[in-house]
Amino acid sequence: MEKTELLKRVKTDRVKFVSLQFTDVTGAVKSVDIPIERLEYALDDGIWFDGSSVEGFARIQESDMRLVIDPDTYAVLPWTPDELRRARFFCDIYLPDGSPFPGDPRGVLKRTLAKVEERGWIYNVGPEPEFFLFRRNGPDKIHPVPHDVGGYFDFSANDQAVRVRTELMAALSGMGLEVEMGHHEVALGQHEIDFQYTDALRTADNILTLKYTVKAIAAQNDLIASFMPKPLYGINGSGMHCHQSLFTKEGKNLFFDPADKHNLSSIAYGFIAGQLAHASALAAVVSPTVNSYKRLVPGYEAPVYVGWAQINRSALIRIPQYTEGREKSIRAELRFPDPSANPYLALTTMLAAALDGIDHQLPCPAPLNNVNVYHLTAEERAAMNIPELPGSLAEALRALAGDRVLQEAMGATIYEAFDRAKWEEVEEYRMKVTDWEVERYLETA
Repeated sequence: MEKTELLKRVKTDRVKFVSLQFTDVTGAVKSVDIPIERLEYALDDGIWFDGSSVEGFARIQESDMRLVIDPDTYAVLPWTPDELRRARFFCDIYLPDGSPFPGDPRGVLKRTLAKVEERGWIYNVGPEPEFFLFRRNGPDKIHPVPHDVGGYFDFSANDQAVRVRTELMAALSGMGLEVEMGHHEVALGQHEIDFQYTDALRTADNILTLKYTVKAIAAQNDLIASFMPKPLYGINGSGMHCHQSLFTKEGKNLFFDPADKHNLSSIAYGFIAGQLAHASALAAVVSPTVNSYKRLVPGYEAPVYVGWAQINRSALIRIPQYTEGREKSIRAELRFPDPSANPYLALTTMLAAALDGIDHQLPCPAPLNNVNVYHLTAEERAAMNIPELPGSLAEALRALAGDRVLQEAMGATIYEAFDRAKWEEVEEYRMKVTDWEVERYLETA
């Protein structure tokens, strides 16, 4: 959007304040707020800020950084009151010498995408983020009691959850997301809102937008929205399946080959092979919390075993079956990311793994069609050469430590900061004493 057009639109929208947003390495949204009178200056010169206190950004002697606004990410935050109406922009981060800051997750994704753009390709992603709505339990605490009693695709004319979800979808549409569908998920209080697939950068921006919009609208309804992967024991956790494809700039789907028995091209097979080959290390980035690995267990629809299939949802990658005349719908659904991931780093590493498979022609294993991997014994899986995902964040971080492809995609600055932050999380969790431990061992040990 041109500056003149943008300033005119902001005036029409009666915006009073602007939030300039970016993320740290863990995916937490950070914001620098300016009054609307400063927007024209910020569009021309950027806004300087101190990055020394942001996770993974800079040492104190390297703290000066500049936010450069991406004008195409303008959106009004619909939950802000008229007299304090606020808009937001996503920003890229630069150093004083004018070079891109290597620790900026959004910048890292842009640089990775530039590699496929040089080939004339577009990396499209359509995510399916799931979340829970919980009631509050007193003014200061959250008790994980689901907000409703619905099940998968359930509808009730008087269901409060339908009203809240409809409000969420309207807010997201107003912020520029092309919402396709919202529905109740399997677990009580669990929901999913899907939006139109698009290029990976805009998708990552959209995921962040969805998360904080859902949280803000839920709070206005005195609810807590949680994207925690496994907030409740014994029921399904929340994932973020990602439907991926590679297109030419002319609109041709590079995954489709009508001559192949699975209608997949050599590029598609390489893409699948790369993500499977790097799956253990990839887990640290796309399932990046200690809680993520309480979702990645057999029996709750989350994938655990490394393989691909066309009709088998127990596989790590699912290829939806081809329908005549729908060549553009051929895609690879990666099923183990969850919504706690930093979307910029998740899509960066997912693409890097796929490109490694394409460029080095990694062999793609046979599909696991008509095989429920959950029902196989350990011996049967070993005989079929079906590896298992890491069982903990610590195990995944060790796999990432040995994966040069993903480390190089993240860059040294981000990888070192991410690794440090995640090991701190592992160690803090390791030292905590949980209610389960007290109940099990206090009197029996």
